[in-house]
Amino acid sequence: MQINNAIVFVTGAGRGLGTHFVTHLLKQGAAKVYAGARDTARVSAEWVADERVQLVTLDVTDPASVAAAAEVAADATILINNAGTLSFGGALDGAIEDYRLDLETNLFGVLNTSRAFAPTLIANGPAAIVNVASILAFAPARNMTGYSISKAAAHEFGQALRAELQGSGVQVSVAYPAQIDTEMLSGVDMDKASPSSVAERILAGVVAGERDIYPDDASASLAVLYAENPWSLERVFLRTGE
Repeated sequence: MQINNAIVFVTGAGRGLGTHFVTHLLKQGAAKVYAGARDTARVSAEWVADERVQLVTLDVTDPASVAAAAEVAADATILINNAGTLSFGGALDGAIEDYRLDLETNLFGVLNTSRAFAPTLIANGPAAIVNVASILAFAPARNMTGYSISKAAAHEFGQALRAELQGSGVQVSVAYPAQIDTEMLSGVDMDKASPSSVAERILAGVVAGERDIYPDDASASLAVLYAENPWSLERVFLRTGE
């Protein structure tokens, strides 16, 4: 799947990793980028001046909003499911409403957009769906239990989506970054990957046709650890939360 001349819809484009997706898509020659965001006023003014960028108001948890976005972007060839939330809390003390928020965005938001865009992508193929999950899909961080659960569910959904779209001309890639230096983790003191680098490496994985993308050094090494011994990854994240 090529980025050059592609028509790409990015969810969660108003901040964080989403802004870097848009930047790199434009640099790599995308013909058009739909920048989907709850608040389009937050989208970079630099993009607004680029005639290839079209702002789209989008709430991925609202099926009507998603359907409207899919209708606007009827020419899309790539969907990047980037929108996400992160609520802090453990297995015993995490607020139920926070768990629901993470699931609504990180699982059902991806489900909503994937279902809405699938007919368009099949018709416009070759095409691709790119879901941004997390390395925490494979083992939970102690104080991010709801988030970890939602990303684990998104991982399973990505596998199911890939199976159902096999032979349709729609490539399905799932990215599993570790910690990224964005607003979402601004209060967490740990080593974090550059969001620009993560976005660039995810796009490189899409071009290479990778099913599973580990877009930073930490996630790549943790994926190897998990493949060798799944329990060892759980121990790493338990220590991280101490």
